[in-house]
Amino acid sequence: MHAWFPAPERNRQAIIVDDCLCGLGVDHVDRRERPGRVHDLGIPRPSAVIPGFEQHPLPEEPQVKLGIEGHACEPATLGAMDSQATVIEALGVAIAARVPVLLWGAPGTGKTSVIRAMAAEAGWPCETVIASIREPSDFAGLPIVRHASGPEDRTRVEFAPPAWAASLASAGHGVVFFDEVSTAPPAVQAALLRVVLERTVGDLALPDDVSVVAAANPPEQAADGWDLSPPLANRFCHLDWAVQARTVADGFASSWPTPRPPLLPDGWQARVPVMRSWLAAFFTVRPALVVAVPEDAAGSGRAWPSPRTWDMAGRLQAAAEAAEATELAASMLIRGCVGAGPGAEYLTWLAEADLPDPEAVLADPDGFVLPERGDRAYAALSSVAAVVAANPGDGRWARGWQVFARAAGSAPDVAAAAARTLARCRPPGAPIPAEVQVFAPLLREAGLLG
Repeated sequence: MHAWFPAPERNRQAIIVDDCLCGLGVDHVDRRERPGRVHDLGIPRPSAVIPGFEQHPLPEEPQVKLGIEGHACEPATLGAMDSQATVIEALGVAIAARVPVLLWGAPGTGKTSVIRAMAAEAGWPCETVIASIREPSDFAGLPIVRHASGPEDRTRVEFAPPAWAASLASAGHGVVFFDEVSTAPPAVQAALLRVVLERTVGDLALPDDVSVVAAANPPEQAADGWDLSPPLANRFCHLDWAVQARTVADGFASSWPTPRPPLLPDGWQARVPVMRSWLAAFFTVRPALVVAVPEDAAGSGRAWPSPRTWDMAGRLQAAAEAAEATELAASMLIRGCVGAGPGAEYLTWLAEADLPDPEAVLADPDGFVLPERGDRAYAALSSVAAVVAANPGDGRWARGWQVFARAAGSAPDVAAAAARTLARCRPPGAPIPAEVQVFAPLLREAGLLG
């Protein structure tokens, strides 16, 4: 079974999506690329959703085939087609964005070496912690009784951090690398939960500029291996470490390439609300993918969708855009957060939605044309509200209401649903534009308008 995407008259293309994409069922979409659309913002096209595609020109109708051999939708199957260079690129983006990332691969394939080399190239201290030989107290902190001198002479218990955590806290930045995570018993995995998500070890909070990286062998290849617990797995972006004979041969013959993490520009996080607005619109189409915990232990120990991992995906999508990462690396990061199937569905929906650049819309409100489909209209308006909320000054708030008033003429319900965000970010002392009156009853009911 294949899903076909009809194309416009010029540059017509048909996209064949294998059953591995879990039946996206998208049809009759317009794939034209126009200036100022999401394709110009670094959003992966359908050809980047799944790697390994081939282009086959035909006499009458060219087509792009997303080649997936077989029908298994396992992470390892998709990851095997990802080049090692792309995995390193995705790893660097995740580290730079401070999103916890986990490399899966066979023993002896260089996972530890590439992580240490990347940290060394960036000048970051790297603390390696072998999870399989640690106790829960190494992550939760060692209890120490302290006697406070003073008039009350009280005694308290503190949880002292281990040396590796104290070293990173002293440096103010760096990488904490948890190796052999799949050999850690459940009690140690439970102790890692707060460290990975909150970067807190005992009573010590690690600096915000500390990145969490981990490596693991598949349980069947690890020494006394364990599947990751669902709570721990859901805290990571999972990347499959590809081993290619040509890369190994080149490394043996000459030298191994030096992995370099990207330098993200200041203010790159301003794009994160836009990505979240697109995710919110996608959820209106596929609500079942907001949370989908796999029933089997192997699946729940890898990437699966939850509000937390979707938020991680949005952050990584913004970071990949800021780093000018390849489309395949951006696709890999999103799939690594929420799973291959949900990630592919989101990327395909986004590429076919043909959403306008919210900054371009804000610069020319009178030229805005609202998409006809409800989910796309909501995504377009939500992204405009998100960029205004990030910077409502210089007349942007008033221009945002011009966009919404124009949209209310054709889709009042959709515009009203997204208008709440715009109403909450009114700059101090800003006059209320006339366009707000269109939404006045709704905003008064929500307590956002006096």
